[in-house]
Amino acid sequence: MSRREAGRAGAGGAAAGTAAGAGPRGEGVARGEGGLARQAGAERLRPVDLARAAGVSTQQIRNYADAGVLPPAPRSPAGYRRFDDRHRQALLTYRALVRGHGPGTARAIMRAVHEGDVPQAFALIDAGHAALHEQRLSLRATGQALEAVAEGGPGAPALPRSRLRVGEVAAHLGVRTSALRVWESAGLLTPAREPGTGYRVYLPADVRDARVVHLLRQSHYLFAQIRPVLDDLRRSGGVEALRAALAQRETVLNGRTRAMLEGAGRLHAYLDTSSRGPSDYPDTASDDPCDPLASSSQGPYSADSAPDDSAQ
Repeated sequence: MSRREAGRAGAGGAAAGTAAGAGPRGEGVARGEGGLARQAGAERLRPVDLARAAGVSTQQIRNYADAGVLPPAPRSPAGYRRFDDRHRQALLTYRALVRGHGPGTARAIMRAVHEGDVPQAFALIDAGHAALHEQRLSLRATGQALEAVAEGGPGAPALPRSRLRVGEVAAHLGVRTSALRVWESAGLLTPAREPGTGYRVYLPADVRDARVVHLLRQSHYLFAQIRPVLDDLRRSGGVEALRAALAQRETVLNGRTRAMLEGAGRLHAYLDTSSRGPSDYPDTASDDPCDPLASSSQGPYSADSAPDDSAQ
């Protein structure tokens, strides 16, 4: 063989070797791309995909799965959870229910659905709407009573006498003396003191203030919200701050009603689609903590920064 022919043979062998080496690699790439295509077509999701959809951490997704918030997830042969679009819909439904019902009731609703007890889920939703209705009725009654108390109208109960001790005021309002002392420590009440004994003396205006505090506390007002109401009463005898406080509370209830309606719509849609069986997941859609695709370090959320349900 001549030197030129040997060179051509060597180059051909190298090219064949390169092609042979590239063959499996190219085939592997093709398989990988095909797997990704199948994954996208079947809505196969990783924990990080669910986490980003809801703005929580991947660990929170696992907590939701363990708590029954998500439907049962099949496992890969390696033991990793396999998620699909049903799990994403369940997650978004739960987050919508939290805004109207709170995390505890929302969890109970989703668990009932996934356990096949849909009537129990409906009962929980009905109870939430009934409780909200009772709060509306209570707010209306509180507003009417406060208006009567603030203006000294016929709706204000008559005092047995003009100067009362703390125990008498507590009995008159149906509260504990400790509550009156807490309200005084917060600066909401300012009863006078008897010379010599130092006993608290409540005048009619003090009793009126205590009744206003009591009624507003029953409607879950904070001390910071009650203080301007009392300041307005003491300064001008007006009820504008009171009306503003009641309007603010009504706005909060209206917001909860809208959130409940949104949650109900999400749940209705989820119930319509939840009868579908789980898809056949490849092992690439897993919650393997060593899998770089499923790592909770991807994205803006982590287990430490995930919002707590109790804060919604």
